[in-house]
Parts: sequence; structure tokens; C-alpha cells
Amino acid sequence: MKVGVLVSGRGSNLQALINAYNEGKIKGEIALVISDNPQAYAIERCKRHGIEYAVVERREFKSKLEFESRMVELLKEKGVELVVLAGFMRVLSGEFLKAFPMRVINIHPSLIPAFQGLHAQRQALEYGAKLTGCTVHFVSEELDNGPVIVQACVPVLPQDTEESLSQRILEFEHKILPQAVKWISEGRVEVEGRRVVVRGATYGTLPVNPQLEDFL
Repeated sequence: MKVGVLVSGRGSNLQALINAYNEGKIKGEIALVISDNPQAYAIERCKRHGIEYAVVERREFKSKLEFESRMVELLKEKGVELVVLAGFMRVLSGEFLKAFPMRVINIHPSLIPAFQGLHAQRQALEYGAKLTGCTVHFVSEELDNGPVIVQACVPVLPQDTEESLSQRILEFEHKILPQAVKWISEGRVEVEGRRVVVRGATYGTLPVNPQLEDFL
């Protein structure tokens, strides 16, 4: 499967995907990385690993539709079958999603449906949650609300700051995002309404994150 990745910043989740491909854990390739930010460190990661990338800035287009159409054009030219949002700081429209139906996934630093939107880690702290985590989900037109593929739980400690909690969650983001891409690329993911089932995954036999059999 050819994968396209959309990024806006440092690209640590992109690096986790690159590592998984380089280690042979996922078959296929990252065919294209698109950044809406020409200063994103993710671009340096692409250069370092010889991955093709493109910069598509919103300000260069008259409308959001034209901006997204250009990204779709580039992704289609590379034969991309799955689009991964790895720290892409823009909300995609329904028009973009129609170009890749149920083939756009996102990583979000909370246990969806809790703490959607920006600063999810801060939201968890302010709410007084005892558990939070991260979620890989299919992208829908409603923000951070598509069908859940996989989640990982992270405890909120009494001494946590937004920074410390974010860092611990990020460690699990780096595990579950490659895992979700692996499952989808192997054709193991089935979606029925909001319910996602992974054929052949192990559920309920281990105390912590049993689905992550290939990455823990």
C-alpha cells in the first residue's frame, strides 16, 4: 500500500512511521509527504530518509477548496491509497475526504470521544481525569470524531504538567499509529458504522494495550 502523510510540524509521528517501514514492520512505502508549513522539521526528516515531499501552503490558494484540491492531485499522482494525518494542523473538508473514502486516518492525544480539539492534554489535566491516552481514528467531517481504530491508555499522575503528560502520551502515539497503518495495509480492518474490528488481532488477553502485538 502506498501511503501519503500530511504534516505541519516536527514530524515525530512521521519518524515513527519511517522507522516501522525501514524495519520491515509495514509493507509498502511512504509515497509522499505533504507539509503546509515550509519550516516544518518533518521536511528535514524526509530529506534524511530520501522520502519525496511537497510543500503546499494555504496562503498560495484563493480558497480552501483549491488548497485541498492541490493536495489531492499530488497524492493521486503518487498512487496514494491511505492518507495519514501526523500532526497536520488543519481541518479537512468533506470534499477532501470524498477523494479518499474511509482512507484518511488521524492520531489524536486523547481517548476519543473525550477531550477533542486542541490542547487535549491540557483539557485532561484541567478536567481532573485519571486516565487519558491517544487514539488513531478514521477522519470524518466532525472534528476528532471518526470511528476508532486503536487506543492506548496513559495514567494522569498527580505531578503531571501539560508537557510531561504530552511526552508520555507521545510515546504511545509512536506505537499505535504504525500499528494502525500496518493493519490497514494488510487489509485487516473492517468498519461497520462506528465499530472497527481488526481481523486476527488479539483482544482482552493482556492487561495493557493487547492490540499492540507487533510494537510492544
